[in-house]
Formats: sequence, C-alpha cells, structure tokens
Amino acid sequence: MHVLTIGAAGMLGRKLTQRLVQMGELAGKPLEALTLVDVVAPDTPEGFDGQCRLVAADLSAPGTAAQLIQSRPDVIFHFAAIVSGEAEADFEKGYRINLDATRDLFEAIRHAHAADGYFPRVVFASSIAVMGAPLPYPIPDDFHATPLTSYGTQKAITELLLADYTRRGFFDGIGIRLPTICIRPGKPNKAASGFFSSILREPLVGQEAVLPVPDSVRHWHTSPRSAVGFMIHAASMDLSKVGPRRNLSMPGVSATVGDQIEALRRVAGEDAVKLIRREPDPAITRMCEGWAPGFEAKRARELGFVSEDSFDDIIRAHVEDELGGMP
Repeated sequence: MHVLTIGAAGMLGRKLTQRLVQMGELAGKPLEALTLVDVVAPDTPEGFDGQCRLVAADLSAPGTAAQLIQSRPDVIFHFAAIVSGEAEADFEKGYRINLDATRDLFEAIRHAHAADGYFPRVVFASSIAVMGAPLPYPIPDDFHATPLTSYGTQKAITELLLADYTRRGFFDGIGIRLPTICIRPGKPNKAASGFFSSILREPLVGQEAVLPVPDSVRHWHTSPRSAVGFMIHAASMDLSKVGPRRNLSMPGVSATVGDQIEALRRVAGEDAVKLIRREPDPAITRMCEGWAPGFEAKRARELGFVSEDSFDDIIRAHVEDELGGMP
C-alpha cells in the first residue's frame, strides 16, 4: 500500500500519518510507502520503516499534481486547503488553492488513467460549510448544499467534481464533510470557528480565552481523533455501498457554547471555566447564525463512520491525546 497525503504538515495530516504508521496497514494491505506533501516539507514519521518521500510543493503550481502521482499511489488523502476566514479574506487565493489545485489533481489522475489504467482511491476532506442558512435542525442527508461563504462554495464545487470524475471511472472518490474540529491542538489558525476550540484548549492549561459569541450558539463538532478515523474508514471501506452520492456528512456532537462550557466544568472544574472572558463580537455572531447546528448523518453512521457521543468525550479525547491525561 502506497499512500499519498496532500496537506500532510497540517494538524489532521500529521495525525493521520501517525495513525497509519501505528496501524502498519490500510485496507488490509501492509503500509509500504508514504508520500507526504505540503507547502512546507512534512516531518519524517517516527517508527515507519518503509519508503517515505517528503515533498515541499504547492499543489496549485503547474505540473505539481502530475509529479505527485508519477509513483501511482494507491490511496490519496487530500487535505490541502486554506481555511474559511482566509478564503473569505483573499478571494483569489481561496479559489486557487481550494478549487483550481484540486481540479489539477483530478485532471492529472484522469490523464494517468487514460495512459495506463491508473485508478486510485481519493479521499477528499470536504466541510459542513457546503451548507448555508436557512438550515433545519437536524440537517437531513438529502438537504441541498447552498454555501454562503467562498470556502463553502469551493468545497461544494469540488464535491461535484469528485462525484463526476468518479462516475466517469477516472478514480474511486469519496468526500468527507468534516464537522468543525474541536479541540484543535496547538496555536489558533485563521478559521472563523477557532473560538470553539480556544475556549476549551486554553483554560485546560490555565490560560485565559476570549468568547466572542453568546452561549446559545449551536454547532456541529468532532474531535481530531474521530476525523482521522473518518478518513481511514473512507479509504478502507467498500465504496459500492455508498452509491453515486459520494459526499457524506459525518457524525458528530451538536452542542451550544453553553454545553461546551458545562462539559469543561465537568471535566476540568470551575477554575478552568473562570478563565473564559466574554467579549461579544457582533460580526462573528452574525457569521455563526449561518452555520450548521447539527446533522442526522444517518447514511454515514449506517456505513460505519463513528464519532463521540458527548462533548465530555471530545474534551477527554483532547486531554488524552494532547495533554497526557489530567492529574
């Protein structure tokens, strides 16, 4: 099994690589080769004794996609993207990275398929941002995608391309609509939803965090641990069971900000909760009004995708994976 991960230096890309190396296999085949790609060269994974190629490259640069698939990887994980806030702030960059680069990849695979029958599994990290208000709660699997951000639009267009290239037999694709990842480890990124993580991540280590929205804001979440599990299951499963609708909304936990804070109180105590400082930001609050409150995710669950059952579990996953457990 040869795995190509594009966006391998990002948080989920790194965690996916770690999980694959720990497993030592994918889809029942031994993991023999990794090609890890990002705009900065990813780190060498610890404990991997197979062939590992580390590549610093911009997928949107001409010819890059064709070069990356020359070795004909069996599975391609595609995370590479700029996040919601940055895609909204820089229109041209958002479309170049989130859409044009992905189409370059799909086209490179199509030409390789025509040349020698190359037919990889492509697992695309999409987003619940493909949905836009007004939204029901919970959102059913057959709800139409009407994104209200450039980021969501770029993801939605890519979902359509993935389904069409799969239908035409160029590759075996599946799009995974990731919930908002919480708790994201490390420093905040430019995602507009970053406060969902910061109001938990910082208090857990004794630092103050700013909450810009009311406690009543509701959203759909999953942990990094579950998100990696989604991608691995998508790479391993029998996609004939998915049918022509190749883009799936993933399971998760629907919670208000107030629910998050109560979960923090239960897991870490009142002292952690006191570190949350409320500074209302009307612009962020308005943005949140168009975000998905929660999904049925019935199809995904029936196909074997699993997530946490509560926000307490999401916080505990972060504590176990990033903080070495609570004293």
